Parts: sequence; structure tokens; C-alpha cells
Amino acid sequence: MISLLIACQRARRALRVLPLLCAGAVAWAQPASAPAGSPGNVLRLVVPFTPGTGIDLIARTVGPRLAERLGRPVMVDNRVGASGNIGTEAVVRAAPNGSTLLVSVNTLVMNPSLFPKLAFDPVKDLQPVSLTSWGQLILVTPPKTGYKTAGDLLAAARAAPGRLNYASPGVGTPHHLAMEVLKTTAGVYLTHIPYRGTAPALTELLGGQIETMFLPIHVALSHIRAGKLVALGIGSEKRHPLLPDVPTLAEANAGKVNVDMWYGIFAPAGTPPALVASLNHELKDILASDEVKRAFQTQGMDPASSTPEAFKALVEKDAVRWAQLIKAQGITAE
Repeated sequence: MISLLIACQRARRALRVLPLLCAGAVAWAQPASAPAGSPGNVLRLVVPFTPGTGIDLIARTVGPRLAERLGRPVMVDNRVGASGNIGTEAVVRAAPNGSTLLVSVNTLVMNPSLFPKLAFDPVKDLQPVSLTSWGQLILVTPPKTGYKTAGDLLAAARAAPGRLNYASPGVGTPHHLAMEVLKTTAGVYLTHIPYRGTAPALTELLGGQIETMFLPIHVALSHIRAGKLVALGIGSEKRHPLLPDVPTLAEANAGKVNVDMWYGIFAPAGTPPALVASLNHELKDILASDEVKRAFQTQGMDPASSTPEAFKALVEKDAVRWAQLIKAQGITAE
């Protein structure tokens, strides 16, 4: 009798557990069988640079809000290396089904000219989804140089061509090419010292081993406010609210130098237009929120959005502009 009771209890427990097991099995199986763009499947935001960069900030600010609106997990995937080419190629080679997107900066369209052997063309092999923001670069110098204005720096460069050194995080970075624009515009020559990333370049600059460089506002801001760097001018058509007393380079009589950086999100070429339009709609609402605006603006980035068509036109125009400069200056990263 006791054995019979135990057997009955075990049978009842099995009947209670079985529906749960089945439900779990169905839930586990659904993502594998559902379409890639459907809720439940992970959407990867590939960032081709290290955590902590402006691009990474965009991805980690937009990601959770995009996940909420789409009803699917969003993961930030930092694919670092080769000036952003490794992460970019991962998106170019990904299926065009809305499961893999690229978060990038205008370095994207500089790279084909800098790396002639590049295995892909970012202008042809990526589909622009939306502009996300603009960033500005500031020309800075350590206090020990004694330069107070961009004019002071340029006068010193003219007096001793090649004696002054400028730093960048590497060949072909926006910091590097911004200085090449300034050199060409002002007709001066400074010696380029490329580093492996922003951190070592900034360390040398703060230590006074380097005379100048361009830095994004979010990197330079705290050092300017602490008196460790002097802001000589901003490479934009207008001043920035975070540094209203810093003139544009045009106002500082250094020439009309606009080296604003755009940031945006891309999908693999061939992504269905309806899916691109849907993602663009969600991103437009996200970027318009006060919370996202504050997150961007505290880092010196101005939130912006666009249609896919307008963003594509911007990308194509910028690609031509930088290709002309890189060719004229004979710059190569290989």
C-alpha cells in the first residue's frame, strides 16, 4: 500500500512538472526558428573601437532604449582593431536581416583611401540607417608652450617649419586628418607623431612632450577646465555651449577649418528598405528624448537624426572630401 501511494505521488508531481518542461523547451526553441528580425532574437550593435569612446557611449545609450522599443535583447559588441576595419567588416559580412548593426564615426569613409587593400567598400557595402550625433574637435596645447591663441601656434610653426610636433591616436584618425586640414589651410608644417590610441598621446601632451593636437570635446573638457590644457580653437563653424569662450578656428584667424565628426548607425547592404525605415523611426524617437540628449551633450556630442537617404548623401560627400585630402597629402596607414 505504501509503495502504491509513493508511486501515485511521483506520478502527480511528474504531471505538474511536465507542462513546465514543455513550455521551457518551446521558449528555448523559438529564437532559433523565428526570423532574425523578430522579438526575442539578439540585435548586435557592433562598435569597432574600445569601450569608453564616443562611439561606445552612443551604442550603450541607444542600445537599452532600442531593446525596449523593439522587444528584443540588444548587445553591444566591441570589435576592436585595424582603425575600425575589423568591426566594420564583421557587419559588412553579416546577414542583412536586422540582427547586426554598426555604430561608427566618419573614420569609416577615410579608411578606403588610407588602406588601399581594404577588402570592402564601406560606402557601397553598408546601408546608412540614421545619423545619431555630431562631435567637435578642439585644438589644444599644454600651458608650458605659452601659446594663448591659434594664431600664436601658427606663427611659431611658420617661424620654424617642422620643429613643432603634434600628436594623434594614429595615422588616419580624425585627430590626424583634422591637423592636416589646418596645415593645408594655414600653409604651415608641423611634424606628426602618431601614437597607439588617445591615452598615450594625451599623456605626452599633458606632460609637455608634444606641443599640440586635436581632441574631441569630451576628452579635452576636464583638462581644459583644470588648467592642464589651453583651448586654442574649435574646428567647427560655430562655438560649443560647453566651451562658449573658445573661438572657432575661423574666428581665431586660423582659416576656415570645419572638421566636425558625424556619428551614425549602419546596416549591411541589402537590408530590406522596410526594415531600415523601421529602425530609423525607432532611432529618431530615441534620439529626440531629453534623457538621450543630456547623455550626449554632457560628453560634448550634439544629438541629431536623419532619414537614411540624407545620411547616405552625407556619407558619400564626406568620402569624396577625405579621399581628396588623403591623396593630396600622400597619407597612408599601410
